[in-house]
Amino acid sequence: MKRILFLILVLIVFIQGIQANVVDTLGVDTLSHPTLTVNDSAIVIPKTKKHFWRAAAEVFGLNVGLWAFDRYALKGHYAYINLNTIKANFKHGFDWDDDHLSTNMFAHPYHGSMYYNSARSNGFNYWQSELFAISGSAMWELFMECEYPSTNDIIATPIGGAALGEVFYRTTDLILDDRATGGERFGREFASFLISPMRGLTRVITGDAWKRKPTSGKQFGKPNLSLDVSLGATMLGYHDGDNLAKFGATARIDMEYGDRFGETSYVPYDYFSFLMELDAMKTQPMLGRVEIIGRLVNFELLDKRKFNLSVGAYQHFDFFDSDTINVDHDAPAWEPCSVPYKLGTPASVGVGTMFRFRGAKGTLDLCGHFNAVILGGVLSDYYRNYHRNYNWASGLSTKLGLNYTSLSKKFILEFYHQFYKLYTWNSWDPSMDLTLTPNGKPVDVQGDDSNASFNHIELRLNFNLWKELYLTLGLDYYRRYTEYFKWPKFDVPGLPSYNPSWVIMYSRQVSTQLMFTYRF
Repeated sequence: MKRILFLILVLIVFIQGIQANVVDTLGVDTLSHPTLTVNDSAIVIPKTKKHFWRAAAEVFGLNVGLWAFDRYALKGHYAYINLNTIKANFKHGFDWDDDHLSTNMFAHPYHGSMYYNSARSNGFNYWQSELFAISGSAMWELFMECEYPSTNDIIATPIGGAALGEVFYRTTDLILDDRATGGERFGREFASFLISPMRGLTRVITGDAWKRKPTSGKQFGKPNLSLDVSLGATMLGYHDGDNLAKFGATARIDMEYGDRFGETSYVPYDYFSFLMELDAMKTQPMLGRVEIIGRLVNFELLDKRKFNLSVGAYQHFDFFDSDTINVDHDAPAWEPCSVPYKLGTPASVGVGTMFRFRGAKGTLDLCGHFNAVILGGVLSDYYRNYHRNYNWASGLSTKLGLNYTSLSKKFILEFYHQFYKLYTWNSWDPSMDLTLTPNGKPVDVQGDDSNASFNHIELRLNFNLWKELYLTLGLDYYRRYTEYFKWPKFDVPGLPSYNPSWVIMYSRQVSTQLMFTYRF
């Protein structure tokens, strides 16, 4: 019940924050008209002054403040730093760490988004703010912990942080309005602070949080915006032969910002999509999925009455998390682990194309992406060290999407397929015994000697019930397939030793949802 109430609270804050700014100076409700763009130069700030020292001070202060909390409130062993620990960090250099997937693939990029928005809210653009995120991450890794600096963090924190940070920054720009006063002004500022704390802090420092001005103070005007919010029930089907099922509540936020078929543009994130899924289910993580596709460069190829076509470069951020469904499951060592899947790609970039056809009966949208995964992580059946049960890896991914909307919008069909191929090249010594303590295992490794494939197929059917309210039927299929080339010898009582040189493991899960979706 607590998780369900939390999901509802998150949705209310998010929706109220976005809805607070749907009416512009012309009295136009842009959320009720998602294809409408209001180009009112009176409410747009074309360029802001850069404040380097203030941005740098915020990055520095963020690190010091977080370290002080870890040291004096949490009393974390990693926060007891001194000159000797700093020297040791520089002498030893970077290695792969063993934190939870949610920590490394989401929490650390979220931390990076605060570095990023320290600069973004002080007048720097996307690329310049990324440099502040890199600098903040390097400071933390080398100076602020007595654990050796992390290879994965110095990659995932700033790159994933830029994706999250720009989405948060542009979302707050939809909310803020310097003309507002009283309770409305407080609500806007508070919602903005929750979404992007560092932008909120900057506005407090500068006094912009309460200064009333003749213009809204927006940097991006009124971009195209569509927002779907869903709430309902979900059922998980277990991935092995036990045929177990589990029920719970689920919520989903799906936002599309900007014009996917806009003119040729070199402005990062003038178009992006953002998807977040939250679950309230025993044994399962609350944050189950986050996806961002942010356009970096766009080239318009075709703009006709019936056809649109564009290609561009895109940044991708993907996070999929699950946990054990059957806590009593106790498989032998050579069977798949009881966790269905885990995957994260905080650092991924590639090329993509968008196509639209407007027919007599409806509109068909198609998209395709091919990406290089600079850094990712995928579930492992065997690697276990500290909190880690996944392999660090790099590779590639492809994404295909189809959306058909009937002319009357009574029926909407969505189909998506995502495929990831990830390779681990820096593996641990397979001759070592798995029963060794973590201190006896190698530290600077990505995981098992393996490569993994991960498929996600998603189908959603939306039926219009009343105005913008839809009944949504959803089906998700997850499949993780891993080839292991070297792995340790297992001695199981009563059975012969099992030590193949090559083995294949897979796991899968089916999720079905029944939800109500409101399209703003």
